[in-house]
Amino acid sequence: MSISERVSETLRPLFARGADAAAQEQIRQESLAVSEGLKRQDAGLLDELIVKHQHRLLRYLLYLTSNREMAEDLFQEVWMRVLVRGAQFNGQARFDTWLFTIARNLVIDQRRKRTMSSLDEIFESNNDEDRGWSFEATDDDPTPFDRLSNLEDRERIASALLQIDTLHREVLVLRFHEDLSLEEISKVTQAPLSTVKSRLYRGMAALKPKLEKSALRRLEAI
Repeated sequence: MSISERVSETLRPLFARGADAAAQEQIRQESLAVSEGLKRQDAGLLDELIVKHQHRLLRYLLYLTSNREMAEDLFQEVWMRVLVRGAQFNGQARFDTWLFTIARNLVIDQRRKRTMSSLDEIFESNNDEDRGWSFEATDDDPTPFDRLSNLEDRERIASALLQIDTLHREVLVLRFHEDLSLEEISKVTQAPLSTVKSRLYRGMAALKPKLEKSALRRLEAI
């Protein structure tokens, strides 16, 4: 099997996702229950939401900002927004979709203070600070990305993700780390579905040669 074929085999499990009607209905009921609880300003519910989503939220913010201190500051602000504006969540979408939207908008607000007007501009700047950093934000619940059988493959993909443009990386992270549908990603990023699809496929196209390069280095080291 060639290196290219091995990389394709490594990436294939990432697309093996989907939820049946029963699971979708359960998600819908949970979202409605969260909506009602937030409208009541249920403090116990907020604690549960923080415990459930804290690792995913921090990971997403780290991927967007490339800065742990900024990500942790924004993390706190996101939950303050949830507390203050919880009544705005109507339960028609997944709570995490709404949560990531708040986080993304706060990142944009933060960057605007540094003269950039949109997240796309941040991503398109592609300076050196946007690459080569690492972080740890672990969660006990496996994501579709984590369910890849080979730990070494997971590590190589994570390393390759950090080398591609943030604009494309964000979509890949939301799709495969956070298990959002393309429609949900469209809501989070406030981009047309066609744009989300384009970013996803371009991201995968950018990821593949980096994985091939990594695989080649590994073979040369043997």
